[in-house]
Amino acid sequence: MERPVWYVIAAAMIAAVTFTGCAVSSTATGAATVEFKRASLRVEVNATDGDAGLQIDFDHDPWESITLKAPDGRTILDIKNQGVLKDYGLTELFSESSEPPFTEFPLSEFKKLFPEGEYVFEGLQTDGTRMRSSVTLTHDLPGGPVVISPEEDSTVAADEVVVSWEPVTEPAGIQIVRYQVLVISERDPVHSFSVILPGDATSIAIPPEFLATDGAYKIEVLAIEQSGNQTLTEVPFTIG
Repeated sequence: MERPVWYVIAAAMIAAVTFTGCAVSSTATGAATVEFKRASLRVEVNATDGDAGLQIDFDHDPWESITLKAPDGRTILDIKNQGVLKDYGLTELFSESSEPPFTEFPLSEFKKLFPEGEYVFEGLQTDGTRMRSSVTLTHDLPGGPVVISPEEDSTVAADEVVVSWEPVTEPAGIQIVRYQVLVISERDPVHSFSVILPGDATSIAIPPEFLATDGAYKIEVLAIEQSGNQTLTEVPFTIG
């Protein structure tokens, strides 16, 4: 079932690591090769839970197979449609790696597993056209946002919820291009509020109609840097 989400778009979502377009080139054999309509890699760090995951996202016209190669040429993703999907095809796909805690798999080991550099998406459309796009993965990881309000485990009236945080300025030289704020009902997790804000934002008032039901909620504030990597902080609170 599709997850119902309330979206308020306050800034354009454009990540430097994401490629969008559909240029056409030719291979050595003369066959046409097109670039993916969208292809991206990014790292998401959960500062609250202490873990990290690699997020893979791409979109194109119906395809039957996709591979992703690391900077050293290793194939780290290999998808081949089977049965009716081989000819019918898939289009967009989003997936995320596992997220073991840093106590079991330190961030330094995660970086070795997914090194910085150029990663190459390749695929074959159902009509025989080949696709190819390259993206650059970085290890530029923002610090976790320090949430000011609501306070952890506090109880707040539905018409008084303002999510605020300190600007993320670490590590030195990091450039935050946007923030994302989510509010998720613990009673009904499939129902969430999401808003994208510019990089100089530090607060957002949550529409009270979304918080009409008393109970436990969780907010997530994500700091997103220019290559698309993001770090989030989670805070539980109660409406009552």
